[in-house]
Amino acid sequence: MVKFGVNQSVDRVEDHRLITGNGQYTDDITLENQAFGYMLRSPVAHGKILSVDLEEAKQAPGVIDIITGGELEADDANELPCMIPIKNRDGSGRADPGHPVLATNEVKYVGDNIAFIIAETLSQAKDAAELINVDFEEKDAVVDTATAAGAGQPQVHADAPNNTVFDWEQGSETEVNDIFSAATHVTSVDLINNRVIVNSMEPRGLIADWDNTAEKMTVHMGTQGGWVLKSLLAGKILHIPEDNLRVITPDVGGAFGMKLFFYSECAVTVWASRKIGRPIKWMGERSDAFLSDTQGRDHATTAELAFDADHNILGMRVKTHANLGAYLSTFGPMIPTMAAVKVLPGVYDIPALHYHVVGVFTNTVPVDAYRGAGRPEAIYVIERLMDVAAMELGLEPEEIRRRNFIPVEAIPYKTATGCVYDSGEFERVMDKALENSNWSDFETRRAQSEANGKIRGKGMCFYIEATAGNPTETATIRFEDNDIVTLAVGTQSSGQGHSTAYAQVLAERLGVPFENIRIIQGDTDKIKAGGGTGGSRSLTTQGPAIHAASDEVIDKGMQLAGHFLEAAVADIEFSAEDGGTFSIAGTDRKIGILEMAQRARGLGQLPEGLEEGLDSEASFTVEAFTYPNGCHIAEVEVDPLTGAIDVVRYIIVDDFGTIVNPALVRHQVIGGVGQGIGQALTENTVYADDGQLLTGSFMDYGMPRADDIPLDLLYETIEVPCTMNPMGVKGCGEAGCIAAPPAIINATIEALKDRGISHIDMPATPLKVWNLLQQAS
Repeated sequence: MVKFGVNQSVDRVEDHRLITGNGQYTDDITLENQAFGYMLRSPVAHGKILSVDLEEAKQAPGVIDIITGGELEADDANELPCMIPIKNRDGSGRADPGHPVLATNEVKYVGDNIAFIIAETLSQAKDAAELINVDFEEKDAVVDTATAAGAGQPQVHADAPNNTVFDWEQGSETEVNDIFSAATHVTSVDLINNRVIVNSMEPRGLIADWDNTAEKMTVHMGTQGGWVLKSLLAGKILHIPEDNLRVITPDVGGAFGMKLFFYSECAVTVWASRKIGRPIKWMGERSDAFLSDTQGRDHATTAELAFDADHNILGMRVKTHANLGAYLSTFGPMIPTMAAVKVLPGVYDIPALHYHVVGVFTNTVPVDAYRGAGRPEAIYVIERLMDVAAMELGLEPEEIRRRNFIPVEAIPYKTATGCVYDSGEFERVMDKALENSNWSDFETRRAQSEANGKIRGKGMCFYIEATAGNPTETATIRFEDNDIVTLAVGTQSSGQGHSTAYAQVLAERLGVPFENIRIIQGDTDKIKAGGGTGGSRSLTTQGPAIHAASDEVIDKGMQLAGHFLEAAVADIEFSAEDGGTFSIAGTDRKIGILEMAQRARGLGQLPEGLEEGLDSEASFTVEAFTYPNGCHIAEVEVDPLTGAIDVVRYIIVDDFGTIVNPALVRHQVIGGVGQGIGQALTENTVYADDGQLLTGSFMDYGMPRADDIPLDLLYETIEVPCTMNPMGVKGCGEAGCIAAPPAIINATIEALKDRGISHIDMPATPLKVWNLLQQAS
């Protein structure tokens, strides 16, 4: 085993720099002659703009310019494109009413962008914004997901009748309806998947810097990968060649999907920098985040399972209304449709499925991917259905799952949605979770809780995830002076620990000292292409690309070793375990990889067939998604006097295939569990009927806190290698927030079932639980 190689809990190399204040985030960057931007947002959810008076604001101290939508429209730069085409059930295309960078005629939600003020200081820009007078003709708003497409609702866009974005389906409705008609038992449940606000620790922000001499734009911005933004900014806003735009991503303080997308503030800051010929910084504040960051989830669903007489699933039928907000975000339509459906059957042998989604516009902040991106919503549906079916059929939760698991001998298994699960031992994973949780002795713990005046319940979730995103990634390895090896990657860390994991992969493959490796990321000039980070894709694509580039290094090294050691290439051996050495088989003659790299640099004339140096680049394209999966078990205590819920135990058994760094994986999962606890118990985005956001600050929005995470948390993995990439790895970044919500809600309902409560929607707040207890009694 190579020191600091794969499957070792190596300490994160990033941490010392970050926790000692030596990180560099977007707001830490200041450029010479930098101006500041501030966005004037709509205070009303729906209204016609009658007039915008800028005159007094333009004369305010320090004001450089004020940009409006009319200016951008004149330059064909006032559109934020949605990149997801999608077909309706009748074959027609989805609604496409457009998404202006700055509103010109109407505002569609509280926080909609009206004008961009540029001044010498941020305070001056804010003061000038107070002087802008906007006259609105207010209109009625629509905010409710389930009823937005109904008759008589206010219309968000005139060219999207019934507020319908799309009417999409997968599967045969007729076939599934026939299966349900013949079923012995049908389980049905109505579910709300509550809207959540991302609230990354670092708000969004950027600095745009136009170089008039070079006719080049440089953007410093916290992203999840700058290549999509580079293309959109160059093509849709500045209308310049892509090579004339550079995106540099510094340290990123959390992203969770939200920093993938193309926002108004980004577009207008870049456009305005070229107009005034100066760098401009826009940094969002927490209030901006609540009003303008894309939000997540927000589904209203009716779901059904059909069973035969032996309690085997025959079919699944799901209809969802998915809230897309006031405008279509960059990837918004994909999340409740193509992303969600991939894992909607879960880990169960479901022969037939029909999934029907109606996407709706409302006068709310746009909705797009949030950690898990459609998969948490799908797993919540199937795992709640399984528990409801178990209660109706008189089965234990583990028994109904065991009866319907996809058996090991059926894998690779093609699901009713067309996905092929290449690996997985679901029953083994569940049995280990049951063992670790001491499931069989739960009644003893329930009695202890009852003695303390609490109601205890247990619940499980067996999730499966399909990793997503660009299937191709590239790695570039360069041997620098002083024995430093740089590895350029196309993914982007926002706290995951990529610099540690990728260095481990490279050290394992080449035997290069771990401490000599430097990871380069986040610069579209230095790295010509990249898929960024999202959908738990990073290690599943970047890791094999590092392997491929390493193999090229080894191939070059074998040739050069033959030259330096004066031996036939067929007699050369390479050993990573021996510190990365090339040697002549059966002798003690050898040369280390770092020495060779130095000697091979600048050799001049080389024999035919030899290349100078060891630097190499290679790409890898995954053949299919990976399918991480696992069983999470939660135990909760409910206080019947207050309705408060405590998650008192949480047991995790996950299958992520081959694991590079167990500690990184554990921390990723537990962080995700924390977010899942938040959605299940505390977080809820509430809009008033007039479209005002009532949960617009941490005073009103219930973020999960440290004491919401149980101290009694057990974590274990079972490695069932993926067969779709050479490393056998599966993604791990979203597992926790996929599994935690259904596990916790299932546990809550199990606790309350003897009180006559069989359903509760997220978030299970104390008030909601207390009211249910009062009604039941």
